[in-house]
Amino acid sequence: MLRLTPKWNLITHLNPKSPISESYRTLRTNIDHSTINQKLQIIMVTSSKPGEGKSTTCANMAVAFAQANKRVLLIDADLRKPTQHYLFGTSNRNGLTTALFNQKPLKDIVQHTAVDNLFIVHAGPTPPNPSELLSSPQMAELLDEARKSYDVIVLDTPPIVTVTDAQVVAVMSDGVVLIVQSGQVSKEHVLKAKSLLDHVKAKLLGVVLNNVNSSHADSYSYYYGDSEG
Repeated sequence: MLRLTPKWNLITHLNPKSPISESYRTLRTNIDHSTINQKLQIIMVTSSKPGEGKSTTCANMAVAFAQANKRVLLIDADLRKPTQHYLFGTSNRNGLTTALFNQKPLKDIVQHTAVDNLFIVHAGPTPPNPSELLSSPQMAELLDEARKSYDVIVLDTPPIVTVTDAQVVAVMSDGVVLIVQSGQVSKEHVLKAKSLLDHVKAKLLGVVLNNVNSSHADSYSYYYGDSEG
């Protein structure tokens, strides 16, 4: 079993008692209680534009679910600019694109992490056609396979306003969390992101307001709100 050292960005793993880690646990709880009759198993995370902290939020959210004794699979579906292998210190040589191109089973590309109950599928080599690959029948089959083996599947996807990849993946997800960096994104940009999700009838679970100045969280906290708010 390969267990490599994760980066400091994984604060929920390295400093679970910090205020920021507690914010991630609050996010986990809010997601768990965001629906009554629908099972949330595949959760997609996106942002409106690059640099809003979606990949870090995605990774820590996955850790928080794993710490709740759930079997979690984190999939880096940002095939254009993958990040999760940097955060976890694992290899990106094989990953999602490897499986989709070569029709490999999910078990062949899953890697262990240093976090108990958390497994990861990296993006793999950058393909020439990310959107087409993500919308392929092979991708749908891979997610169906993941549902059978994991309690929670977290998908890290590209910014939704920038490329169409996130819209494609949103259709296959049970719910979407939108990351917004405080003070860096206009209201119009956020509304555009929501409009694109609405267009494919994605279920927006809520918005994480990232990098909020707050004395309660060392100038770094999260806000989780209903999509209607």
